[in-house]
Amino acid sequence: MTFVLVVDDDPAMRRTLSINLRARDYDVETAGDGRSALQIVDERMPDVVLLDLGLPDLDGVAVLRRLRSFTQVPVIVVSARTESDDKVEALDLGADDYVTKPFSIEELLARVRAASRRVGREEPDVVVEVAGLRLDLADGRATRDGVEVHLTPTEWRIVDVLARQRGRLVRQSALLTSVWGPGYDTQTNYLRVHMASIRRKLEVDPSRPTVFLTEPGMGYRLVVG
Repeated sequence: MTFVLVVDDDPAMRRTLSINLRARDYDVETAGDGRSALQIVDERMPDVVLLDLGLPDLDGVAVLRRLRSFTQVPVIVVSARTESDDKVEALDLGADDYVTKPFSIEELLARVRAASRRVGREEPDVVVEVAGLRLDLADGRATRDGVEVHLTPTEWRIVDVLARQRGRLVRQSALLTSVWGPGYDTQTNYLRVHMASIRRKLEVDPSRPTVFLTEPGMGYRLVVG
């Protein structure tokens, strides 16, 4: 069953979309603000996201940017903003489609069906292997010497960002924004705590890391050789 996440600050809109999607056998969850939407994604990755831009906390563009930092889940922007600049910005940031309110429910459902057909073909098949550690970014699995290692969703997002930029320095502020979102770019203590846990789980000797390295005062780097 396709899981659709509806993100809109209008309760009537959330209710309308939920009723119509569930009537067609979609699994639906709703969020009235950006942070709630990201929390849902953190717990369970949707197959399609319907995203309003005018949200009360994080702007929809910020939510889209955050999503695109770690997933290529299809995102259909559903917005009352009709200016071409808004559409161009959303599409440039990685939105798959843009529907302007008011809209035909049948047209929107057709676009959801089209996006659903693309699920599973968007994420690149990226595997990083180093020193007995294997990170399968498409499947979201980490193994050490053939044994699967459980990472929390937040730990995995950190690993995913570093792995996709392996060999390159990822600055603390960029990593914080990618994982926790805008407004967290100075919370370096978050990274220290989670990186310590990641090293305990994935490094051969956590006290002498060779894969997940710290560049003091700058950021982190995943070293592959």
